[in-house]
Amino acid sequence: MTIQLGQTAPDFEQDSSEGRISFHEWLGNSWGVLFSHPKDYTPVCTTELAEVARLKPEWDKRGVKPIGLSVDTGERHAGWAADIKETQGQTLNFPVLADHDRKVSDLYGMVHPEADPSVTVRSVFIVDPNKKVRLILTYPPSTGRNFDEILRVIDSLQLTDAHKVATPVNWRDGEQVIIVPSLSDEEAHKRFPKGFKTLKPYLRMVDQPKLPHAGG
Repeated sequence: MTIQLGQTAPDFEQDSSEGRISFHEWLGNSWGVLFSHPKDYTPVCTTELAEVARLKPEWDKRGVKPIGLSVDTGERHAGWAADIKETQGQTLNFPVLADHDRKVSDLYGMVHPEADPSVTVRSVFIVDPNKKVRLILTYPPSTGRNFDEILRVIDSLQLTDAHKVATPVNWRDGEQVIIVPSLSDEEAHKRFPKGFKTLKPYLRMVDQPKLPHAGG
């Protein structure tokens, strides 16, 4: 199955390190990050899972639930979790799907036969509270993911959902943003009363509105 941006994330039921999970029900009204691992007891994944656990305050602040996946059983997950705590100093605090029958992996296209038919690639899916897929990333098994970038994308998505703006190249929270072309100058002046800078009719820069989770 090929999943595209804007589609509804396929629902599923699968075992996990925290019991049986029905994906849409588990997400509720939260954003979600579903990310896969080639298999348990692999070195790059060990560092990634620890980092996702370490970032719990950042996920919570943004209303995001992370969920991992590996094509191994729950019993192997438990042993791997102990290794992660021993080597990385971090206890897992989110579920890891035990996709031993590859039901979810196949549903989300996480197995690329020409890469290695026995393992999943490093897939990332960001899902919004409406269960729509908003980002898809695929890494080779040898390359660890940059979760700072995933947080940055979530900030951009939440900001641009709340305001009529887009984020420019390498944008970080607090930097100027772009007013979307569909907003007229008249509407832009009403929405951004402090003003904006027109570089070209299609390129108007404005100070960033506050992120939804920033409050105020």
